[in-house]
Amino acid sequence: MLDADYTGIIVIVLCIMFGPPILFTIVGVANFKKRRYTAKVCFIIAAVYLLISLGVCGSMMML
Repeated sequence: MLDADYTGIIVIVLCIMFGPPILFTIVGVANFKKRRYTAKVCFIIAAVYLLISLGVCGSMMML
């Protein structure tokens, strides 16, 4: 029998879950001195994206 290897799919899902929030956080930190409002918006987007992705993708990974 063939065994299924889901390592690649799990890595892709983890990149989708944590990639954009990390990117938005880096952009927010880089813009914090010059553009405070833009940095705050980036931090909020990162937090909301992380909460939603952990809820949706995390529940899919539990199945």
